[in-house]
Amino acid sequence: MKTCLRLGVPVVPRGSGTSLSGGALPTADCVVVGVSRLNRILDVDFDNRFIRVQSGMTNLSVSDAVAEQQFFYAPDPSSQLACAIAGNVAMNSGGAHCLKYGVTTNNLMGVTLVLMNGEIVEIGGPHLDPAGLDLLGIVCGSEGQFGIVTEAVLRILRKPEGARPILMGFDSNEVAGACVADIIKSGVLPVAMEFMDRPAIIACENFAHAGYPTDVEALLIVEVEGSPAEIDEQLTKIREVASSHEPKVMRESSSAVQSDLIWKGRKAAFGAMGQIADYMCMDGTIPTSQLPHVLGRMREMSEEYGLKVANVFHAGDGNLHPLILFDANKPGDQEKCEAFGSDILKLCVEVGGCLTGEHGVGVEKRDLMVHQFTEADLEIQMRVKDVFDPAWLMNPAKVFPMAASRSRRERNAPRAAAE
Repeated sequence: MKTCLRLGVPVVPRGSGTSLSGGALPTADCVVVGVSRLNRILDVDFDNRFIRVQSGMTNLSVSDAVAEQQFFYAPDPSSQLACAIAGNVAMNSGGAHCLKYGVTTNNLMGVTLVLMNGEIVEIGGPHLDPAGLDLLGIVCGSEGQFGIVTEAVLRILRKPEGARPILMGFDSNEVAGACVADIIKSGVLPVAMEFMDRPAIIACENFAHAGYPTDVEALLIVEVEGSPAEIDEQLTKIREVASSHEPKVMRESSSAVQSDLIWKGRKAAFGAMGQIADYMCMDGTIPTSQLPHVLGRMREMSEEYGLKVANVFHAGDGNLHPLILFDANKPGDQEKCEAFGSDILKLCVEVGGCLTGEHGVGVEKRDLMVHQFTEADLEIQMRVKDVFDPAWLMNPAKVFPMAASRSRRERNAPRAAAE
C-alpha cells in the first residue's frame, strides 16, 4: 500500500468478486488486492459471543465453524456460500433473516483496516459500544473507499430452539405487499419475510422443486422461531392477519426437510432466473407501507418499457431485488433495461427509501446519487473520504458521481504527494 501511494497507483480491494453493483471492478490504472487467501479463524470466544476471522472467509463458513457449539452468524445473503466477509463489510450485506437480526453493521464488532499509507488500524473490538466516534459504522458499507479490511470481529448468537416457515399465496402482488405491511404492524416479528412474484415462483419451483404453489401471483415465505409454543403462537397471529387478505394458499412446513426445500428455492432464485433469460438485478429499499404502491408502479413501468420483471426480495425490511429480464443479443435491450432499472431506483427514493439496501452503489448507481443526496450531502461524504484516503486512490470511480470523484482526485493529488 505504501508503494502504491508513493507511485500514485490506485488500489481496488476485492473479496470473492460476487459484487452486483460493480463495486470491485478494476479501473485501467490500478492494482487489485484480493483477500481470498486470508481465510483463517483467529479467535473464538463462546462466553462473550464473538469470533475473529480473516476477511477472506466466506459468510457461510463462519456459521459452519461455530455450529457444533450451537451458535451461528446471523447475516445470510443469498450468496453466503461464496461471498467473503470482506465484501459483506464493504456493502453492509443483509439476507433473508435480517428482519429480526439486522444486517452486517448490527453484527460487526470490530475490524482491522489497512489504510492507503500502509498504516494498520484497529477499529472497535470484542466488546459492545466502544467509546469515541462511531468509526466502525462509517467503515461498514464504505465500499472499499477507506482501506482494506483484513480482519473482522463478528457477533455470534445462540441457535434458536426451533424455526418454522409458512407459505402464503395471493392473487396479486399488491395484496401480498399489503399483507406484509399488516404483519409488521401487528407486532409480530418474524425472523424472515420473503416475497416472490409469479415469474420468480415458477422459475424457483422448476429449479429446486420446493413445493411452491404455481397458480398464485405472489408468494410470501414467513418464518418464525423459538420454542414450539412460541412458534405456534406467532404463526396463529400471522394466519389471522393474513386471512383478512384472502390468501389462496396458506401452508406451514411440517418437517425440517420441507423447511430446507423452501429456503433452497428462495436462495436459488437468482440462479434459477438466469436459466430463463439475461437479467439485471436491482437493489433498492423502501418503507414497507409503500410496498403495494411500488409493486403496482413497477408493473406499469414493465408494460411501458416492454420488459418483464421478476420480483424476489426481503419484504420485511423493504429491501427490493427486482430482476429485469432482457435479451443481451437484441440491440437496444440492455440500454432499455438500464433505463428501467434507474427509474425503479428513483421511485424508491421518491417514496422515502434509498438507492441501495445491500448491494452497494459501486459503478451501477454512482450517477444516481444526486437523486438521493444534495450537493452538500455529497460534499460531507467526500470530506470523510478525504480523511481516510487523501489522495483518493482507494477504489476509484465508485460510489460518487464520476465528475465529482475525478475532480476530487485531481485536487487532492498534489497535497497528498507533498505529505
